[in-house]
Amino acid sequence: MERVPERQLFIGGAFVPPVGGARLPVICPFTEQAIGSIPAATAKDVEAAVEAAASAVAARQWTTSTGAHRARYLRAVADKVKERKSQLARLETLDMGKPIAESEWDMDDVAGCFEYYAGLAEQLDGRQGEAVDLGSDDFSCRLRREPLGVVAAITPWNYPLLMVSWKVAPALAAGNCVVVKPSELASVTTLELAAIAAEVGLPAGVLNVVTGLGPDAGAPLAGHPKVAKVAFTGSTATGRRVYAAAAGNLRPASMELGGKSALLVFEDADIEKAVEWACFGVFWTCGQICSSTSRLLVHERIAERFFQQLKKRAESIKIGNPLEPDCRLGPVVSEGQFRKVMGYIEAGRAEGATVLTGGRRLQRQAQGFFIEPTVFVDVEPHMRIWKEEIFGPVLSAHAFSTEEEALQLANSTEFGLGAGVISADPERCRRVSEALECGICWVNCSQPCFVQAPWGGIRNSGFGRELGTFGLENFLSVKQITTYTSHEKWGWFPERSPSPRL
Repeated sequence: MERVPERQLFIGGAFVPPVGGARLPVICPFTEQAIGSIPAATAKDVEAAVEAAASAVAARQWTTSTGAHRARYLRAVADKVKERKSQLARLETLDMGKPIAESEWDMDDVAGCFEYYAGLAEQLDGRQGEAVDLGSDDFSCRLRREPLGVVAAITPWNYPLLMVSWKVAPALAAGNCVVVKPSELASVTTLELAAIAAEVGLPAGVLNVVTGLGPDAGAPLAGHPKVAKVAFTGSTATGRRVYAAAAGNLRPASMELGGKSALLVFEDADIEKAVEWACFGVFWTCGQICSSTSRLLVHERIAERFFQQLKKRAESIKIGNPLEPDCRLGPVVSEGQFRKVMGYIEAGRAEGATVLTGGRRLQRQAQGFFIEPTVFVDVEPHMRIWKEEIFGPVLSAHAFSTEEEALQLANSTEFGLGAGVISADPERCRRVSEALECGICWVNCSQPCFVQAPWGGIRNSGFGRELGTFGLENFLSVKQITTYTSHEKWGWFPERSPSPRL
């Protein structure tokens, strides 16, 4: 079986072994075999990584450089990602199981992310010294946008290198130094990014990568007093702990957390197109997406025809070896995730929902954590499969009769990341998209994501926005510099003779 590169931790511009010498196995999710290992960092390794980043901040070489200077490094990273696209995509698929076509698309997006923030870094130079109209002839004010310092980036396993890029690219563009802790379930390509950083000559300490378990490496990083900001993507439960650790040091954090997004399909929708988007919204990346539209609301007038077409479409999806170019559904990432998803499927059955299709382990694969594309109908709002994030290829469907009912069902959730509406009526699409309570709304589609547009949620889906110009502002501190410009004395304390002593 093909093996992944054996890397060490990346600290202070060099690959170094963890202090304790321990390593964690890399398990390929479609063979269930170990294909390599990653270093298992502990608090001592995190301390070294944060100190390396803090030293780079203190040296001021990177933090005070121009945006144009930093942009050259970001573009160099993008060029290397494009040059190594096939290799990086293959490593991503071996590590976490997504189809190779998806991994290749991810690598395009990784390169695009670094290129986009290179452009914003250059624009940042022109924004320095921006004037503020104070409405006064006696004072002038200008603004400086400055890096925060050491940024901790804690990232998930579903889009391993892309989620790292969403944080590292804007943080570096802003002039920060970063310590990345990727998920222990998918760290391989993040370590390859470290190798690319070394190859393009990124100054020592500007980017550091510590791999390992959450309690051993993630927790000490999130709570480190020298970290100026924590950027986290992951589950809501872990996000609470990470946020509490950052708050203990009064440090800002951005939280991109879980979701249970709804897709509303109205009676005037093109059924064939809507079914395609419904499948894409929940089976892309095997449903392991925080924004997955895993709750489907279909108008009762078209529900029967829609579900018939949905069953046919779901059963036609090519599932199997994700290294095959035409594969469209791979395994879930790990045995633990497999058991979790299968547990939800059993809960759905037990609570009375009807399995329209799927609901089983893929029988024709002797190995691997494969789950059939699964669709439940007759799902009621009290059921766990309707309320809780499953993070797998499971769609829960419910029929509605009115727009008001659909909106009430869609918004009755603890989450608020994404939602979608499909209808031939533009006015209805406008009305519904404005009424949906979420951070991201799709009209006549599901899941498109562009680096230029902000990404984030509300409620238990987190706070803060990544991507777009918002992604850069996340990693900047704005300083006002106000100057007294009048030639007159300030004169608040008028001069007068001292009071006589008694």
